[in-house]
Amino acid sequence: MSLRYLNKVVVVTGGSRGIGRGIVKVFEAERGDLELLLNRTGPGSCHFVPCDVSQEDDIKTLISSTVQTHGHIDCLVNNAGWHPPHKATDETTAEEFRELLNLNLLSCFLASKYALPFLRQRQGNIINLASLVATLGQKDAVPYVATKGAIVSMTKAMAVDESRFNVRVNCISPSNVLTPLWEELAGQTPDAAATIRAGENFQLIGRMGSEEECGLAALYLAADATFCTGTELLLSGGAELNYGFKSQVSPCT
Repeated sequence: MSLRYLNKVVVVTGGSRGIGRGIVKVFEAERGDLELLLNRTGPGSCHFVPCDVSQEDDIKTLISSTVQTHGHIDCLVNNAGWHPPHKATDETTAEEFRELLNLNLLSCFLASKYALPFLRQRQGNIINLASLVATLGQKDAVPYVATKGAIVSMTKAMAVDESRFNVRVNCISPSNVLTPLWEELAGQTPDAAATIRAGENFQLIGRMGSEEECGLAALYLAADATFCTGTELLLSGGAELNYGFKSQVSPCT
């Protein structure tokens, strides 16, 4: 555990890879090797709990087992989620949309619901992972963008409700972060390397974010941003700034 956030118990959903892995490393468990590595190197400790966040009973078990093991919870990071392959709205089924709502949005609500009684005891905090596309939109990704926009709105509403208990609720909206999922989606395009280069160029600083940078942003909200609640932190590298070529209209012939 970082000395800035010492002797705290943090629950991170989806902590085995990608942004969640970066958060776990900074907070100081990926399943298996990462869990062993972090426990060996310290200074904090980590414990992997299997959890399918699309299943309410699994979420309840995650929270209850954490309290049983550690006695309390100081911070919940709702990170688990998925970006499906890009698909046009009229090609997306209602069931696909429902499944993504369940995975990306309802899981955040349920984890918060079951963690809040314990967070209130410690005047803890919740950090939700949204996305910059909640503000910008994204081509052929209506269900994903909708879930992330809802997370931003839910963060603000929950911050209002929980302020009476001195529980802060904030969210992080990253732009392009080089994660295994990003690489998988790039691999489904005709030229993966070109897709990754384009993803880098969307940021003013000419590169993607890293897993560790996401972890540092989460640590900031948990440990340092004690006057922030209902905040959406744009972890974007400037992707939302300046004009760029965005036309989706074919040139007239």
